[in-house]
Amino acid sequence: MKKILTSFMEAVTTIPDGATLMVGGFGLVGIPENLIVALSETGTKNLTVISNNCGVDDWGLGLLLRNKQIKKIVASYVGENKEFERQVLSGEIEVELLPQGTLAEKIRAGGAGIPAFYTPAGVGTPIEERKETRVFDGKTYLLEEALTADFSLIRAAVADKMGNLSYNKTARNFNPIMATAGRTTIVETECLIERGFLDTDQIHTPGIYVQQLIVGRQQKRIEKLTVTRR
Repeated sequence: MKKILTSFMEAVTTIPDGATLMVGGFGLVGIPENLIVALSETGTKNLTVISNNCGVDDWGLGLLLRNKQIKKIVASYVGENKEFERQVLSGEIEVELLPQGTLAEKIRAGGAGIPAFYTPAGVGTPIEERKETRVFDGKTYLLEEALTADFSLIRAAVADKMGNLSYNKTARNFNPIMATAGRTTIVETECLIERGFLDTDQIHTPGIYVQQLIVGRQQKRIEKLTVTRR
């Protein structure tokens, strides 16, 4: 049985100043939104955040940006967040932008215990600066080091009390690999069921990677609404 929490504030109070976080999601899809809201209310600062992007101005990781709680972000996409763009251009925040596939593999490698790997992505670009290169079969590759985090904040659709997780369609995105790469993985789930009731074919993250669970309803905001006029 995993530790099942009843308060989102309780879930994030163990995150100290200066911690490194992985936060699941892609845009606003699959983000642990209630954990982020609670963290924005703690005042915890100097955070290093590893995430695909930084949400939007008034939701998701945009809340932490607005509060100046993030010192550095490792991401692949600035996205629709104007405050993120402003802080990057003004030098208020340190940012490391990576090719999306490289970011995903750095996280996956961290969870798998692989310290580094070679990739052709970024060769001949500013990403290559200060990185070791090596030639394989006449092609140049960059050495990229794996990523891990002190905490991973994850969103699941269904969890059982052993911590096994199932995600809903594209809300899976970065969540499974980030769940493996955090020393402490805190999961916000929409539904919590008894052990043995989750179809084994639907388990996307085994419970061995999960330390804490909390159930919460979500707003599920839409990042960009597109409609068709008739």
